[in-house]
Amino acid sequence: MARGHQKAQSQAKNLAKQAAIKSKQGHNANAQKKAAAKALTYQCPVCRSMMPDPKTFKQHFENKHPGAPMPEELKDI
Repeated sequence: MARGHQKAQSQAKNLAKQAAIKSKQGHNANAQKKAAAKALTYQCPVCRSMMPDPKTFKQHFENKHPGAPMPEELKDI
């Protein structure tokens, strides 16, 4: 009976180890960079900077490129 208990403990320990490995996999720098790049969907036509939303894009354009003509997609925002 002691052997069955030891097996159960070993299986539980292995399960916890596998869960720890799996949870760490999603937190590496490469995965974070890919997720961040996916969130940046608007690209400035002047400097090619990437922005996550149209409001930030418009603020960027007004502050960084005041002399450049406003892109059509930003005029009504």
